[in-house]
Parts: sequence; C-alpha cells; structure tokens
Amino acid sequence: MPRLTLKAISKRFDRFQALDAVSLAIPDGAFLALLGPSGCGKTTLLRLIAGLEVPDHGEIRFDEHVVAGSSAFVPPEQRRIGMVFQSYALWPTMSVRGNIEFGLKVARLTAQERAARIDEVLDVVGLRGLGDRRPHELSGGQRQRVALARSLATRPQLILLDEPLANLDAHLRETMLAEFRRIHSLTGATFVFVTHDQDEAMAVASHVAVMDRGRLEQVGTPEELYRRPASPMVARFIGRGRTLPVRVVRSEGGQTRVMLGQQFLDMPGDAPVGYGWLSFHASDLRRVAEGGHLKTELVGQVFQNGAFLSHCLPSEIDGDVVSVPLAERLAPGTPIDLAFTGGWVIGDGDTGHGAVDVTGRSSACRPAVISLR
Repeated sequence: MPRLTLKAISKRFDRFQALDAVSLAIPDGAFLALLGPSGCGKTTLLRLIAGLEVPDHGEIRFDEHVVAGSSAFVPPEQRRIGMVFQSYALWPTMSVRGNIEFGLKVARLTAQERAARIDEVLDVVGLRGLGDRRPHELSGGQRQRVALARSLATRPQLILLDEPLANLDAHLRETMLAEFRRIHSLTGATFVFVTHDQDEAMAVASHVAVMDRGRLEQVGTPEELYRRPASPMVARFIGRGRTLPVRVVRSEGGQTRVMLGQQFLDMPGDAPVGYGWLSFHASDLRRVAEGGHLKTELVGQVFQNGAFLSHCLPSEIDGDVVSVPLAERLAPGTPIDLAFTGGWVIGDGDTGHGAVDVTGRSSACRPAVISLR
C-alpha cells in the first residue's frame, strides 16, 4: 500500500477557494479520517486523491509516483483505488456477486480468479452465503458491506470512503465502524475516510486530519487532537472543547504559566509569551467550595450519563459558557467555583496552516510532545 503525500494542494471553484495549499503525508496502512464542518474542503480533497478532480496547484504522490501535478496526471482508473460512496452505488438488477464481479471483469480476471476473489472478499466483509441476493433484499449495513467488498476485490492501493455511514441509523453506524476497524486490520490497506462526525473519526481512525475553510488545521492521533490541539478551532471542535483567553507569562520545556483573570495557573502547553488560549474539556474541571481558578454562575443543567451536566457562565472574565458534570440539581444563578485539573495552552496566532505530517507538527505551530498529566 502506498505512502500518500500531498504538497501544497489548492483548488478553486469559480470564486470559492475550496482548498488552500494543503500539505500532508500519511504512512502505508494508515486509517486517515478527514474531519471538519460542512464546506471545509474534505470531500474535494478526497476527490482530488481519487483523480475525480484536477488540482489547480500542488502535487499528489503515491509513494514516489506523481499522480497529479504540473508534470503528470494519472486518471482514476489507473490509480488502483477503491471508492465507497454514501449512496452505495450498487447495480439494483445484479446480485451481490454480480456487483462485486463487475470490476473484476473490467480488470480481465479469468472466471476462476473472479470466483475465488469474490469468495475471499465476501468472507472479509462477513457476507458469505448472501452472494445471490439482490441489493433490495439486504439491509443498509449489508449493502454498505457489498460496496466495500466491491472495492476490496480489485486489491486497490487505497480505499477512499466518502461519508459511507451517513445513510445508516445509529446502531448500524456503530456496527459498521467496528467492521471498518476489523477489515482495515485484516487487509492492511490504507483507508481515507471523509466524515463530518467527529465521534466516527475518533472511533475508527489511526490518524485524523481536521480541516476548516479549505485549510488543514492539524493532523494527529485522536488522543493528540483531544489532549494537545494546535489551534483554537481544533480545541473547540474536538470533543466539544472550550477555550478561555489567557495571558502567557512564562513558557519553557512544554510548561506554561498563564494568567486567567487575576489567577495564575501552571499548565502544559507550548505557547509563546503573550496572549493565548487555555483549552479544556468538561472532564478537566471540578467544583470546589472556594478558592477556585474560575468563578462562574450556573445558567442551566441537563441530566446526562448519570450526572447533571451544568452550564456555567464565567462571572469575572469574558468567556463562553463552560460545562462541568455535577452530582446534584441546583437553581439557576447559583455561584460555582471551578478548579482546573487539566488543560492545554495554545498561542493566539493563526496556527495550523503549515505543512503537516502525522506527528501533528506544523511549520506554523509546534504542539508539545509531552502528555497531559
């Protein structure tokens, strides 16, 4: 399976800049999720990798071979890719075996080779015994497995999945995520998976690329994105995180001292001295009787996962509502002191827009490599 490398890929549709100098590299056999809000450019990027669009600028390589760039363009049918669409795209008049066999006939395999290959991929996706059924006789999850089997049958270099779970209910999505993980592990293929659902991306991918407004914000493992976001956008997007404005007064060796309102805090991070952001999640907060780092006022509660998720508005600094799970129901307006048990400090600059590889490092921002304690 190839190492996928993109160098300064840009794409414009009329006056809309869909992609703006996106660079990344992923290793052989990775499971990469392209994640971001609607319109961020993730599907355009997938289509460029597939060869369904031509970049305006930049270069795409499979290993050392240029498949798109100023010097070459390899059409989709010659890139040895498999693609799974949101709509399944199955032939309704063909059986499961017929749908899988179609691409193998195009590849000019013999009848014996085709039969063996179909049996192999039906085993991989868990559909042995269903080869004679038509698509309308299958569940949504089974149809999605047929689409995946059809892609796997040609033994492609890359498997590209474009929002493949969007048409499935929650239970089937969970089942198919488990299947994607199993099949990825079994085949060793390189997967690139487009989704706007961060829970899907964090559950299935070995690496996640977060995109926003045509730019690449950060690439890293799910844990790196959650614990050490490289930009305010990633901090707020991943895991329903929150940020509060701080002033960094000292930064050394992956540790920072920041001023939050009138309070000094020592936090992990890699932000330069100056204005920055303290990023955190609900699990990084606890209520204290007094002397907390953040004074707030309760604005509402929702019972969730056995606790009251409490939404609190900072009362002494400008900041958005923060949330913390509490054991009891309280009246709106109740003063609540909160202390930080974790978090990550990031700079206030325009971060995350440099060339990025799977370490999460960028030419514009350098996330620390220590773990959150």
